[in-house]
Amino acid sequence: MPVSISVVIPVRDDAEYLRVALAALKAQTRQADEIVVVDNGSSDASAEVARAGGARVVDEPIKGILRATSAGFDAATGTVLARIDADSVPPPDWLERVERVFDRQDPPTGLTGPGVFYEISALGAWAAQKFYLGGYFLWMPLFLGHQPLFGSNAVLSRAAWEEIRQDVHRSDRRVHDDLDISYQLRPGMTVVYDPTLTMPVSGRPFHRPGGLFRRIGWGFRTIAVNLPGRWPWQRRAARRAYRQAHHAG
Repeated sequence: MPVSISVVIPVRDDAEYLRVALAALKAQTRQADEIVVVDNGSSDASAEVARAGGARVVDEPIKGILRATSAGFDAATGTVLARIDADSVPPPDWLERVERVFDRQDPPTGLTGPGVFYEISALGAWAAQKFYLGGYFLWMPLFLGHQPLFGSNAVLSRAAWEEIRQDVHRSDRRVHDDLDISYQLRPGMTVVYDPTLTMPVSGRPFHRPGGLFRRIGWGFRTIAVNLPGRWPWQRRAARRAYRQAHHAG
């Protein structure tokens, strides 16, 4: 089946950032098959900017990042769902590289890469990338049994989303959407982490300590709501059993 890519962008009151993101998508060497912008209760011109930039707008008035992401994934029609933030600025070859990975004979379930932060000092960008994102990619595989998705730079097959969409905690506003989705992946589903698939993203959440602590709190909340019956060793054992059975077959 040919690869078709839907880019999904949740947005709330980020019209100017969104304008830049859409311009970056227009400059891609491989164009998106569709762009879905989820307006999550914006009071600014985000929806108008989205339509002017060629995107289809999905209205999700109930606020929450996971709810908005889920609404976008539900509405998207592509075989591959590529998710960025409104303040992400995808490099020109980003979608071309995504297509290359998912056009393989045995493609992964998900693909992700790190962020590189702008609108922040060089020291702050280094610390955010090294400790915040570095810690995320270092420690979360111990809980998940696989690499996590990073929401500003995350790609997921539509087939996987259809299988897990009923299990995500879309009504909980205090969870990270990327981490919660990562938790729902089944044994046998794989996430490829490509450290060279970088995504420029605004460092504004780190301008104040409260922004960092709030995100760390969301991370612990996401782990907490997913732990009952999903202890890390149980997940790793299930994946090992799947790999052994698959290999034996």
